Order: sequence, then C-alpha cells, then structure tokens
Amino acid sequence: MDPFSETLTEKFSRIIEEGSENVISDIEIIMYEVNEWEKSPLREMMLDGQRYYENQHDILERKKMAVGEDGILQEVKNIANNKIVHGFIRKMVDQKVGYLLSLPFTVQTKNESYLELLTEYFTKKFYRMFQNVGKEAINKGKAWIHIYYDEQGSFSLKRIPSEEIIPFWKDSERTELDYVIRSYRVKQWTGKKKDTIHKVEVWDTTGVYRYVVNKGKLIPDVEIGEYSPHLTKENGDEAEGLNWLRIPFVCFKYNEEEQPIINFVKSIVDDYDRQKSDNSNNLEELPNGGIYVVKNYDGTDLGEFRRNLTIYRAVKVDEEGGLDSLNLQIDTEAFKTHMDMQRKDLYELGRGVDTQSDRFGNDRSGIALRFLYADLDMDANNIETEFQAALEQLKWFIDQDIAVKTGQDFSNEEVEFIFNRDIIINESEVIDNANKSAGQISDETIIANHPWVKDLQTELGRLKKQYGANSDYQGAFGNGVKGNE
Repeated sequence: MDPFSETLTEKFSRIIEEGSENVISDIEIIMYEVNEWEKSPLREMMLDGQRYYENQHDILERKKMAVGEDGILQEVKNIANNKIVHGFIRKMVDQKVGYLLSLPFTVQTKNESYLELLTEYFTKKFYRMFQNVGKEAINKGKAWIHIYYDEQGSFSLKRIPSEEIIPFWKDSERTELDYVIRSYRVKQWTGKKKDTIHKVEVWDTTGVYRYVVNKGKLIPDVEIGEYSPHLTKENGDEAEGLNWLRIPFVCFKYNEEEQPIINFVKSIVDDYDRQKSDNSNNLEELPNGGIYVVKNYDGTDLGEFRRNLTIYRAVKVDEEGGLDSLNLQIDTEAFKTHMDMQRKDLYELGRGVDTQSDRFGNDRSGIALRFLYADLDMDANNIETEFQAALEQLKWFIDQDIAVKTGQDFSNEEVEFIFNRDIIINESEVIDNANKSAGQISDETIIANHPWVKDLQTELGRLKKQYGANSDYQGAFGNGVKGNE
C-alpha cells in the first residue's frame, strides 16, 4: 500500500497492526526471565553454596597441568595431586542453625485462645522444616516456603529450592510479592526412555499458570492443566476455585542483601584447600623430590631415568657421569603462619566460632563466652530480624486458615516470635545471678532465663501444680516465688 494514498483510518490501523507485531508477549517475557535467571551469577552462587555445604569444593576438579612437547598444556598424572577438602562452610552453617534454630521459638500473644490455636501449627514437623529453611537461607541467601492445602484439605507448608524461584517484588524493600515464576525440572518416562522435562509455573493473585519448555518456547502444560486456582473448595458435587489475596510464598532471608555465606568466605576456603593440598603433595614427593642434575646418563630418556630411580633406587651413568640433586625446602613455619591467619580470617568473615581457638577453653566465665560468641551472635541477630519478618507474613496465611475453620478473626492480634538461642553458658553463674535477681525483676522472667527451663509455660504449670496457684513456694530461688493466679 502506498502510505501517501491511504486514508487516516487506514493509516492508524496499519500503525496498530505493525506495532502489535513488534510487541513482546507475556509468554515471551516469562521465557526471557527464565533464561536470564538460569544463567545468572546469583543462581550460580546459590548452587555453589549448596555444593560447598556438601563438601564438593573446587579443589576436587583440580588437575596438574604442564606444557607438552607441542607447547599445549596437558594433564600430568604421574605426580602427586592430593585434593583435600575442608568443610568450614558446612561447620559454620550448622553452627548458626544449631545456635539460633535448634530450640523451638516462643510464641507470645495476650490472647490465650489465639495462642492455643497458633501452637497447633508449629509442630515437630514444622520445626524440622524450619531448621532446613534456615540452612538453605544461609547456603543460598534466602529460602522459600510454599503454602498450600494437601489432598486431605489440611493447611500445609513445603520448602521450595531457592534456585527454582524467580521473585518479582512490588516494593523496593523486597517485602511484598507481585508474582513468582518457578522454573524446575522433573524426570518422567516417555515410553522406554526417561526424559528431563523443564517446567515453568507463574503464580499471581489470580492463580497459577503452568507451562512446559519445548524447543526454547513455552507451551501450555496439557498434562496437568494450563491454569488452576490456588486452592479448591468442595461444595457438594462441585468444586469452587479460590485464590489467596497474597502470593502463597514466603521468603526467609539470611540477610537484607540476600547474600549467601559462600559469597564472603569462598576465596579463603579455596586457598585453604589449595595450600593444604599443595603441602601434602610436597610431603608426598619429598622422598623422590628435588631437582636432579644428571651428567652422561647411560639411558635413553628421562622417563626411564625416573623409573630406574624409583624402582631400583639407582641409575647407570658413563665413566665421567654423575648424579646430583637440589632438594626442595619446605618452609614449615611460613606455611603454618599462613594457614593460621587464613583460619582466623575465615571464622571472622564467616561470623562463626572456632572451637579450636586457644581462647575457647581457657576462660569459661559468662563474659568470656559472650565475647567468644560475639560474631556468631551478631549474625544471629540479623537472621532473627529477617526470620521474624517472614514469620509475620506466614502468620497472615495461618490467620486466614483459622478464620475459615473457626470463624474467628485474629489478624489484628499482636504476636511476638522469640528465638531461643542454644549457647554454651556457665550454668552456676547464671543460676547464682537468677537467685540474686529475685525481688528485683518478675518471677516469670527469672524462671524463663533459668538454664534448666526449656518451656516457660510448661514450667509455670508444674510450679502451680506443685505448690498451688496462690501459695508461696521455694523453687530454684531462695527468696521464694509466688505462683501466678
């Protein structure tokens, strides 16, 4: 068509039609985001974090290389190549999880009826998952819990691997989700062949949309269905689809920046592995090590020379020949100093407690222990802040489930989640301080901080039962404690 002869209406129609051909579709945007995420440094760092936690360090892939006759590097397999792995990251991750999450957190609210309902959700199964969530958050920077209803219609939680989740946030603080893309792979049989299927899900407030990646493009997942609501409610013979007002995923962050621990210590761990492995190589090569100076060797090549030296501990030379060696010197003191400095830096940057430190066993007073745990405690403070915010978001979903089951709305009730840290303490010192505090602070606070008390409410109940609700009783504290009415 001649653009100068078309009418105004025809011109606008052509512009709209040509523009629509150049506009990227929602499906193409989703596929672009998935491809970008799959090769992103952040996802790679998540996988590295998990890999190092499982002691699969880079040192295990190291090869000894040398320049060959053609000038090209080639692997040398006839010399020592020890690959010593040091599981510092695993130790520090387990240390943080054990310190902050090994004990159940305390739920506090003024509404006792609401507290009783809440505690039903925090079961042993939940706390087991919660510890794994903490482990994943430290290894990968963040962890995700998915809220759903199982086949029996029960409120359920499931941990989703962080490398599968692509979040899109509404706010710059990254606290409220706009929508979530999940990219994951499953194994399934196609005839007699087991294939890997790449699946993609998009979650927003209207439901979940499911796709399969086929030749680099998204197509509807016809096996499960392209669309479904978040949950289904049975009404007689009919099923009613319902959606949460929020995206049913909660993010638990290791820190505000969502950076995994490996981001702070990987270079030190890699150097520690290399230096220790190289030192082991030198010690292994020491009996046959050094540089040999051969004069008038009665043989054909250096390979035969090394073989004769290794097997027979001797070589043949001509009448004017000889063999000298320049021994390798290992600077043990320099090596030890370097490794000690690396270990110290590792625990400082990883914010852990080095149990092999000289300071660990010398002074067991409360002040010394708090100083020893200072870095770990600081990291635990950050984790606790992020996890408390995440638990607040999880509480919203629990409140909705309670409202459906009981018809009661507790969403405006204030709840505090208090983490109980498992720290090494001087028990005698703590008990003595508790005795001295009687009459200065509340009895309930004293009992809560007693090292033998694991559950405050349970202990208060036992004291009431033992001494009566209204009587004074002599418990762990010499000044007497009055039972709560």
